[in-house]
Amino acid sequence: MSQFKDLLNILDLEQISDNAFVGTSLDIGSFAVYGGQVLAQAVSAASRMCNDDKVLHSLHSYFLRPGDISIPITYDVEVIKEGRSFNALRVKAMQNDKTIFIMAASYHIPEEGIHHQSAMPNVAQPESLTSFSDLFAQFAEKFDVKPKGIFSPDSPIIFHPVEHYDPFNPGIRPPYNHTWFKINGEVADNNIKLNQAIMTYASDFNLLITAMMPHNMSMFTDPMRIASLDHAMWFHSDVDLNDWILYAVDSPYAGNARGFCTGKMYTRDGKLVASVTQEGLIRKM
Repeated sequence: MSQFKDLLNILDLEQISDNAFVGTSLDIGSFAVYGGQVLAQAVSAASRMCNDDKVLHSLHSYFLRPGDISIPITYDVEVIKEGRSFNALRVKAMQNDKTIFIMAASYHIPEEGIHHQSAMPNVAQPESLTSFSDLFAQFAEKFDVKPKGIFSPDSPIIFHPVEHYDPFNPGIRPPYNHTWFKINGEVADNNIKLNQAIMTYASDFNLLITAMMPHNMSMFTDPMRIASLDHAMWFHSDVDLNDWILYAVDSPYAGNARGFCTGKMYTRDGKLVASVTQEGLIRKM
């Protein structure tokens, strides 16, 4: 059964004061709280505090401590500025009285302006590709690993990678990948705040793995510590998440036990809807 309804439930945060919200975690098979979940819940909290017609256009965040899946996360939101064109908000995520994550978010009133965008890569269509969960299951059986959460067919987001690879024995590959994704369920396409939270949730998938591709490293078989350090995202336009989105990721640099990655999200007809950057820890043990 799809975890998408569970994802919607954890994004519907409980408000516990005028500027604080609390959320629980979805177990997707990771050891700590999935970074994309903290990002998405922080976006949900900030958007609840932006009560005018402005729309989230960018976020900049830092992951400070691993999140504990078994403990609720409290999100404190501070409104820094409410202007005619832009609002700025700050979100702090807490567990056990410690800050595990901080985010700054900017909201902009919709208006007309100049326009250009980068072209979408010419890749295979999602219907012709095998799902990540099916690929993972084929290789996981050899290592007696049971697919769970985001690695299973129950994942709230369906991923169809364009470039086929073995996640347990990846070999040496160029530092880029292309992955189609869509929700494993249905959502109203006119709910821009929810759409942005879900896009943020999906944006943390496959980023740091891309930085490891030239080095024949697998997070499933090689002793290492891998963790997101920061994450920035820009939303260019709304999107219908009931259809496939192409996530094009590349890693222009890795060094000093850190990997740097960038990503672009396109609709099927080639519209650029979001851009992402992230740096993360990749430490060999």
